[in-house]
Amino acid sequence: MERAGRVQIGLTVGIVLLLAGCGGNAGKNVAAEAPPPAQVEREGDVNLVQVDHPEQFPLVAATEYKSPSRLVATGVVSPDVSRTVPVISIAAGRVVEIRARLGDTVKKGQVLLRVQSADIAGAYSDYRKAVADELLANKQLDRAKGLYDHGAISLNDLQVAEGTENKAKVDVETSAEHLRVLGAPLDRPSGIVDIVAPVSGVITDQQVTNAAGVQGLSASANPFTISDLSYVWILCDVYENDLSNVRLGDSADVRLSAFPDRVVTGRISNIGAVLDPNIRTAKVRIEVKNSGQMRPGMFVAATFRGQKAEVHAAVPASAILHLHDRDWVYVPAGGNKFHRVGVVAGSELPGKIQEIVSGMQPGQQVVRDALVLQNTVDQ
Repeated sequence: MERAGRVQIGLTVGIVLLLAGCGGNAGKNVAAEAPPPAQVEREGDVNLVQVDHPEQFPLVAATEYKSPSRLVATGVVSPDVSRTVPVISIAAGRVVEIRARLGDTVKKGQVLLRVQSADIAGAYSDYRKAVADELLANKQLDRAKGLYDHGAISLNDLQVAEGTENKAKVDVETSAEHLRVLGAPLDRPSGIVDIVAPVSGVITDQQVTNAAGVQGLSASANPFTISDLSYVWILCDVYENDLSNVRLGDSADVRLSAFPDRVVTGRISNIGAVLDPNIRTAKVRIEVKNSGQMRPGMFVAATFRGQKAEVHAAVPASAILHLHDRDWVYVPAGGNKFHRVGVVAGSELPGKIQEIVSGMQPGQQVVRDALVLQNTVDQ
C-alpha cells in the first residue's frame, strides 16, 4: 500500500510538470507570433523647405508703404436701368415670326417680331371708312358752295356742309394716328404689324416665343428688353459696419472674376438707403464704362478706398510667388530652412514693387526671388 501510494504521487507530480512545461511553451509561441507595435510616421510641413546652400537665395527686408484704407466687396454686373428700354406691342394678337433672340445686338428700327392682330385689321377698316366719308363730305361741300352761290340754299345749309367736311377730316387724322400708334403703315393695309427696336443695344430679356399670344399694353411682361451696355452698373453688398468707408462720388476699382488681371475704375453713384434685414448689408452702385468685356450677371470684386491711411509692407514683385490661386513669400526659418507664408498682394507700385495687404509686416525679411527657390525645391 505504501509503495502504491508513492507511485501514484510520482505520476501526479509528473503530470503536473508536463502540463507546466506545455503551458510555458504555448506562452512563448503566442508571444513570438504577435505582430510588432505599429510605427507612426509623421509627415513634415509642406511649407517648410531645406536647401544645401541658403546663401544662393539672397534676402530683402520689406519696406513700409502707407496707403488709404481699403474695403473689398463682391458684386454683380447689371444693366444701367436708365439705359434699358422695354420693347412693347400696342397691338394684341399672335406672334407669327421672331427675328431676334436673347443676347442679340440689335439696331434701332430693326424688326424684332411680327404680330398678327385683329386690332390692326379693325384700325385699317376705320381708316378707310374715314377716308371715304371725308371724300364724300368734300364733294358735298363743293356742291353746297355752288348752290349757295346761285341762291339755291341758305347760309345755314352751307355751314352744315362745311362742318361735316371738317369732322370727316378729323376722323381721317384720328384713324391714321391710331394706325401709327399700333405700328402699322398707312400705305400697306395688312393684319400683320412689325414690332421694331426702339433703340440700339443688346437684348437682355425675352418673354416671347413663336405662336405665343401678345396682350398689348395689358401684358404683364414685355416681349423684349433692350439695354445699352456701353455703361453698366456694379451692384455690391456692403456690410453695415463698413459703410463708413464708402462715399458718394469716390472711385472704386473693379476686378472681373472672368478677367482677374484686368482692373477698371468706376464711380460710386448711389448708396442704398435701406439695409437688408437678413444679412445687414446695403446696395452700393458703381457706374462703369464698359469696354465690351462686362456682361450682365458677371461676378466682380470691387475695392473701395477710404480716407484713413494704413501701413502695409512692400516687397519686390519677384519675392511673391503665385501658386494655386494664392500669393506666397519665403521667409527664413533658421539655418538652411525657409518657410513659405501665404500673403495677400495689393497694388503694383513703381520700381517693380508689390504691396502686401496682409500676411507680413514691414521690416520682415523675405527671399528676393521666390520663383527661383520654388524651382529648386521642385527639382
